[in-house]
Amino acid sequence: MTTERTERIGIIMNGVTGRMGTNQHLVRSILAIRDQGGVELDDGTRLMPDPILTGRNAEKLKALAEKYGVEKYSTDLDAVLADDSYQVFFDASGTPYRVAFLEKAIAAGKHIYCEKPTAVDPAEAYRIADVAEAAGVKNGTVQDKLWLPGIQAFLKLREEGFFGEILSVRGEFGYWVFSGHDENQAAQRPSWNYRDEDGGGIIIDMHCHWRYVIDHLFGEITEVFTHAATHLPERIGEDGKPYVCTADDAAYALFKTRTGVICQFNSSWDVRVRRDDLLTMQVDGTKGSAIVGLRKCWAQSLENTPRPVWNPDVDSPIDYYANWDVVDPGSCDNAFKIQWEIFLKHVARDEEFPWSLREGAKGVDLAAKSWESHRSGSWVKI
Repeated sequence: MTTERTERIGIIMNGVTGRMGTNQHLVRSILAIRDQGGVELDDGTRLMPDPILTGRNAEKLKALAEKYGVEKYSTDLDAVLADDSYQVFFDASGTPYRVAFLEKAIAAGKHIYCEKPTAVDPAEAYRIADVAEAAGVKNGTVQDKLWLPGIQAFLKLREEGFFGEILSVRGEFGYWVFSGHDENQAAQRPSWNYRDEDGGGIIIDMHCHWRYVIDHLFGEITEVFTHAATHLPERIGEDGKPYVCTADDAAYALFKTRTGVICQFNSSWDVRVRRDDLLTMQVDGTKGSAIVGLRKCWAQSLENTPRPVWNPDVDSPIDYYANWDVVDPGSCDNAFKIQWEIFLKHVARDEEFPWSLREGAKGVDLAAKSWESHRSGSWVKI
């Protein structure tokens, strides 16, 4: 009778008191992995995460640790980084502060995993990737959308050759984010999201996503044309007072790819939703099309494609929502958790992990090139 072996892996989780850090990384990833008995390695060993929470606010850290049963937390990051029992440093702090934290952790010999964007400036994003590679530490950037059920269903269709030649993609992302001015509707998102000086803005947020999504699903981006806007110039802050929005809250972009696929992505926090999900991508090919959402994917084959006749004087006799089949992606776990498990295997057993800091820097670079396009009013090469 063999005894299952458990191998501990210490993880410093920095800046996870915010919504994303708490929900997706701490609770639904690291603690979920712990609760399932760790990550199973090929040799049967169970890799068990042992987290410590770090940050500036001791009260917030204490409350978060007690709520979710995390035994350790500290406001002394330097002391925790000096502890050799922690191999991994994860950062979900504010974007303007990320590079400084990563540099400290790399200097301490920690393997690096962090949220995107990895920096505000692409030069800094590529520089910190250089620093990590020179130090020989393993490193990664969160690129969670790749493991969403809707995208996994799309990949299944693509692998089966369902689309024929993919021609174009039309992506729509966003929702109406309440500004706080409306009666009985409190401000919906933290104010830093709408201040450029604090690392806010929809381009630096979402174009980092669109870079890896388009690169991996449709083809490497070669050129971008973008128009940015700040549609709502004022919102209400956490203190109940109005503040000026200095960051973009909408972006309208076209992307050319090396494969010839044309991608159009609209990103907005000022749009009301009448579509299947907060993110949908319509992928059109010569043999079929798909509507790819976060959790679902619908497909229409050439055989099921209707033949409309233009006549604006009568209601269309065609139900355009008919003849679309739901595509089963198979069993899908939480997307953040899946990538965390792959990264931990990469650290512990050197398994493949291509989503590095350098890959994350490409997203920051696309955001910068998008702004260059907006200011010049022209296509910009990537």
